[in-house]
Amino acid sequence: MVIENPRRNPRWGVVAASAALAVSVISAGFFGVSWASVANSGSLEAARERDAALEAGRQAVVNFNTLDFRDVQHGLDLWVDSSTGPLRDQIQAGRQANAAKISEARTVTDGKVLDAALTELDPQAGKARMIAVVEVTVAPENQPPAVKRNRYQAELARDGDRWKLSNLGTVAVG
Repeated sequence: MVIENPRRNPRWGVVAASAALAVSVISAGFFGVSWASVANSGSLEAARERDAALEAGRQAVVNFNTLDFRDVQHGLDLWVDSSTGPLRDQIQAGRQANAAKISEARTVTDGKVLDAALTELDPQAGKARMIAVVEVTVAPENQPPAVKRNRYQAELARDGDRWKLSNLGTVAVG
């Protein structure tokens, strides 16, 4: 009678390989179903909407804090393009007066958002609110630039497929 060494039994290899295959198939199925569930859930769409609103809001705040007296009309075009509703109407109504004031001031401003966050988001209504901290470099012609920081509260509204500012105001510090 021949006694086989259990360590050399070829069946153990088949059993181990089968178990590893079963674990792999079950894991792949679980992670595939989980991925499909997240990909088709509303949370992914809500995250995209949040990111789109925040990015558009950040850019709009930069646009409203960046002007060059040598190309006032371009800056005001950005204001109009970044706004909607009564804010846009107000900008268009005061466009000539604003252009004259900016040209007369002979100043270049450059805005940079240091931090921003949405405080409210209602994708169904197409409304959002955000806060932002902005660093503005103000450079009057032939003078050294000065840097100042402003805090803003903004309201955004979806206009077609884009988020735009519907209101913008400074927040008092202290």
